[in-house]
Amino acid sequence: MNPLSSPVEYALFIHSLPERYASIERSSLVYISLGTKVGKVIGMVFFTKGVILCVQEFLNFELQVIEGYGYEVSQSKVTADTDKYCKASYPYKEKLYWYDSFPHPHDPTLALTLPHHKHVHPDIKHHRIPAPELTFTAPNLPFLIEEIERINV
Repeated sequence: MNPLSSPVEYALFIHSLPERYASIERSSLVYISLGTKVGKVIGMVFFTKGVILCVQEFLNFELQVIEGYGYEVSQSKVTADTDKYCKASYPYKEKLYWYDSFPHPHDPTLALTLPHHKHVHPDIKHHRIPAPELTFTAPNLPFLIEEIERINV
């Protein structure tokens, strides 16, 4: 079943992630309905070594698409059990990288995957690279989790 086919399917999908990936210590992801065919997912996925994936997705089930997203991967030396952790700045949070779907049409290096891109060091706010693995037409979370598993060994 396509998780983007209905709110129920997507909620089941996000809640099954810890069962599907042993690297997930726990998850606070929740689906929030914004209407009969639209909603959002927010929350955090916790991995070993203090790695945290902050998730924000806006979903349209009528069109079966992710309309927008923000994914941030960080590391923290303190317990991050608060919604405030995923905000732009939080004490003791080290941003490793993030993805967002905000378009940057003026940047020709991103043209191939517009608007999908990844912010990386150095100068993480302004240094962007193409993100061909991300899409609006399928869940991005499996790719993101597998990427974290590869680098968090």
